[in-house]
Amino acid sequence: MSKLNIRTELNEPQIQAVTSITEPALIIAGAGSGKTRVITYRIAYMLEKGIPQHAILALTFTNKAAKEMEIRVRELTEKKLQSLTISTFHAFGLSIIRNEAELLGFRKNFSIYDETDRMTLIKESLRECRMASKKVDLYALGQLFSNIKTGLAAWNEDEVTMKPVYEEYQHGLKVYNAVDFDDLLTLPLALFEEHPDVLEKYRQRYRYIMVDEFQDTSLIQYKLMRLLASGGTVSNICVVGDDDQSIYSWRGANYRNIAMFEQDFPGLTEIKLEQNYRSTSTILEAANGVIAHNSNRKGKTLWSGKGGGRPIELHYPENESAEADFIASQIRNLSTTEGLRYHDFGVLTRTNSLAGNIEEAFLAENIPYKVSGGTSFFQRKEIKDIISYLRVIANPHDDVSLLRIINTPGRGIGKATIAVLNDIARKNKTGIWDALSRLNHSRQEGQQHLFQDKKILTELEEFMQLIETQRTEILERQGKPGQPWSLSQKTRALVDTIDYWGYLVAEHGKEEKKARWKFGNIEYFIRMIENWERDPDTMDSGLYPWLNRISLITKDDGETDNLGKVSLMTIHSAKGLEFPVVFIADAEEGLIPHEKSITDEHETPSETAGSIEEERRLFYVAITRAREKLYITSCQKRRRMHSSLHNSEKCTPSPFLEEIPRHLIQQYQPISPADEEALADDLLKKLKARFKGNN
Repeated sequence: MSKLNIRTELNEPQIQAVTSITEPALIIAGAGSGKTRVITYRIAYMLEKGIPQHAILALTFTNKAAKEMEIRVRELTEKKLQSLTISTFHAFGLSIIRNEAELLGFRKNFSIYDETDRMTLIKESLRECRMASKKVDLYALGQLFSNIKTGLAAWNEDEVTMKPVYEEYQHGLKVYNAVDFDDLLTLPLALFEEHPDVLEKYRQRYRYIMVDEFQDTSLIQYKLMRLLASGGTVSNICVVGDDDQSIYSWRGANYRNIAMFEQDFPGLTEIKLEQNYRSTSTILEAANGVIAHNSNRKGKTLWSGKGGGRPIELHYPENESAEADFIASQIRNLSTTEGLRYHDFGVLTRTNSLAGNIEEAFLAENIPYKVSGGTSFFQRKEIKDIISYLRVIANPHDDVSLLRIINTPGRGIGKATIAVLNDIARKNKTGIWDALSRLNHSRQEGQQHLFQDKKILTELEEFMQLIETQRTEILERQGKPGQPWSLSQKTRALVDTIDYWGYLVAEHGKEEKKARWKFGNIEYFIRMIENWERDPDTMDSGLYPWLNRISLITKDDGETDNLGKVSLMTIHSAKGLEFPVVFIADAEEGLIPHEKSITDEHETPSETAGSIEEERRLFYVAITRAREKLYITSCQKRRRMHSSLHNSEKCTPSPFLEEIPRHLIQQYQPISPADEEALADDLLKKLKARFKGNN
């Protein structure tokens, strides 16, 4: 295998993991042990051994990881890989639903509801069941529906009153020809269980299956994988993971899947990857010292050939403001004295709500940063609504966008009407716009129509007229004499025409402040169009170029602007990433471990122990994000959410800090004025020397 050079580029356990392709394999890949490298080499090895591309299925958890794997395999093999499937679980499920849409009762152009769309449908379902959405915790209800659908929960006495709402929600998805995120897994699983012939078709194709980040798989993902891999035709099933990095139980991840895999696939080969290529020995010894206190784990010890490295620096600032100032000043100093770039720093907090003070400190120090997580501007409901109007104006046959706006703002066009439109579209093998046109034409011809209420037909006709009028206004670019055409002006006129402000006021009732905030987002969106129109580099300021631009912005949002910025994120968001320098903030009891993991009246001791172990795994993940230097801060006092402005609570350091071997830790000592002056002189000399060298 000369092309891959595995004997010179991989260590012995990695070579074994790459070449074990004739039996089930469990690869325990410790943090920083070259897991992605092993998976990509393994795929390349199989291809070189003559295994066809279409027979290989590699599943992971993020689009970014899947794309990275595909690029690496392409570089290794120098092949186009047209029929190789490297995908996320959800994207793989989506491909199955698309292939078998009619069998599942969907039309081919179904839409996928994101969280915003999902919450809108839940509120609509509550109204259909005559329940007030303002009295319901929509997030908790959405989580309940997800747990019911994925089998993580069953209806209990307190929650069963919401069962009709759940059934209405499911009915709504069918009516709108839509699926939610959970459906991307539950529908393929149900399809395989109910249609053995369909399952066999996929088994015959995917004879070599690999699963990345196996410790993060949910029970439903495990069942889907096991069904595919349990047929007699499968030559190989390989899972790669690390039980020490299982930190997503709150979203359904089941670290026990590793034990289930061992039971379901007897005779498997187990391979441990323990050599870490990321961190110094100091950081790894600290991580090993912490995680060794967990009992439910596979024994392993990470080691590094990088040498000892600098000690872990522990600091006990007075409060959260002092903590933020410390982190900002250290980043500023290290970037100056050691030539580190801002994207070399990762700042990790337990929750997003704890990042506010750090953001303020970064702004004060003019340190560029990026907060990972949160809702993209373009994913906010009010923005998606206006974009959908623009998309339908550009292309009335965009069913996804049309179904979003046909009753937004409300026009009395309910699910029953949309169901009829779906039937017409399905019968004539067309889209919703064509169905509307057919209805309108039949009415004008005096033919018998499908609605007893003539008001519905009037509303549908007025909706079509609205879109046609706006198409003329926006696409023909015909302003009045002396008034140049402007997409931003036309968009503002569209917002006024549909009275979106009135819609927001009606939706939020007495919460006018919330309505104003949402309308302010729309104003900001229109200003974005204005700025784009004024940009001298904008050659065509029409609707189509703007929509193309939005598609690119939405696609790349949050992925390409990290360079030159400090990464500020939760520990959960940091998994899979690494930085030369890492700060772990708020390492206090009640935060790390989180107070929710402590025993309450509803938990058994074993459940609590499991929660504490997951919190320890989370801290282990945080430690192993650092390559060269690690700082940990633990405040003496902190203002909690329920505390008043001047009332801080005394904090206790995280008990996990005691689990780090003492000889690895150095307590932070503020620099003295004399040392600071000497440091400044030394820095000035270095800058002068560098300047002379450049000349």
